[in-house]
Amino acid sequence: MAALRRRGLKVRGFKSGPDYIDPAFHEAATGLPSLNLDCWAMQPGLLKALAAHGAADGDILLIEASMGLFDGVASVDGRSGSGADLAKILGLPVLLVLDVSGQSTTAAAIALGMATFDPAVRVAGVLLNRVASDRHLAQVADGMARIGMPVVGALRRAPDIAVPERHLGLVQAIEQGDLPGLLDRLADHLEAGVDLNAVLALAAPIQTLGAADLLALPPPGQRVAVAMDAAFSFFYGHHHLAWREAGAEILPFSPLADEAPDVTADACWLPGGYPELHAGRLAAAQSFRDGIHRFAAAKPVHGECGGYMMLGDSLQDAEGTWHRMLALLGHSTSFKTRKLNLGYRQARMLVPSPLGPIGTGITGHEFHYATVSTAGEDEPLCHLQDATGKDLGPAGSRRGPVSGTFFHAIARA
Repeated sequence: MAALRRRGLKVRGFKSGPDYIDPAFHEAATGLPSLNLDCWAMQPGLLKALAAHGAADGDILLIEASMGLFDGVASVDGRSGSGADLAKILGLPVLLVLDVSGQSTTAAAIALGMATFDPAVRVAGVLLNRVASDRHLAQVADGMARIGMPVVGALRRAPDIAVPERHLGLVQAIEQGDLPGLLDRLADHLEAGVDLNAVLALAAPIQTLGAADLLALPPPGQRVAVAMDAAFSFFYGHHHLAWREAGAEILPFSPLADEAPDVTADACWLPGGYPELHAGRLAAAQSFRDGIHRFAAAKPVHGECGGYMMLGDSLQDAEGTWHRMLALLGHSTSFKTRKLNLGYRQARMLVPSPLGPIGTGITGHEFHYATVSTAGEDEPLCHLQDATGKDLGPAGSRRGPVSGTFFHAIARA
């Protein structure tokens, strides 16, 4: 994305699947917002509408897949959440990025398997990654030639180009010390080994027949205060776009800067993020605390994942220290006692909330390590199932106009 932008192209970068971190790097590389396209959680009409929006506002749209090309959940309707299913829905060619370390001709057998596993998925070319030497490249390229697979370039091993990671993935773009410098090094590395003209030649028009409107989740008010900083950054771009398209105004504020939600807002949204890394500062943010308590006395407040942890009574950090949270809900959470919760979710609202009235179906996902140490006595917000329909029981909490859950909402079911 950064290398193509250097050429003067207006580049849009999107992400396949539920991911908050990668789109922020896309935006840094392109200068334009990145959206998520999730073929499990989103209806095909919404997918096509979001993709068409991106394609109309750029010269080239690059969609980064997640995991392997065919990896997703069990599905009989072509909506597994995999990059392959997304490519089929949008009629897009696939540029396969293949790690060829530790192999030579075998890489071609893997590429051939990828290209023929599903005849409806068109693997248009391959980019070889982690190439060790010229000899290694020649051996791999010879195998690709034997199967007729176009090779657009090869990236040599570059251990000096690395991005630090933590428990939910890469350290956020907003927290990178020299992100422009990192992007420059990445673009230099790519330009040295990849034929960008060949990459551009693989592109094809998006299939938008059947596109619907952009509204995945109606805005919870005409003016919505949304927490946005290093502790609360997991807010999907397609919600931001759709809410603005619906005429809503988003009013950002920073709990880490001890800011309270705008008193003129109709609702307040606390996204997910990393409150466990900033628990001490958040506990000491008195203006934020007082302001959101005044707000919640009369107007709806909703928290997702990290926002849900913030709405609870207390939070235990990795070292075992307890910090007071907002106590607008009765539960407490612990990052010291960890358990991975990961996967798609189907939710049905048990009570009214900013997610919708009773009975509303919502698709989304969970990805967190924190656990509920004290459940509290608030009524449950929703009933959950996983992607296979397995019953996960009641989840989340609601007390008056305040609600929250570890579940991240993606779209109406």
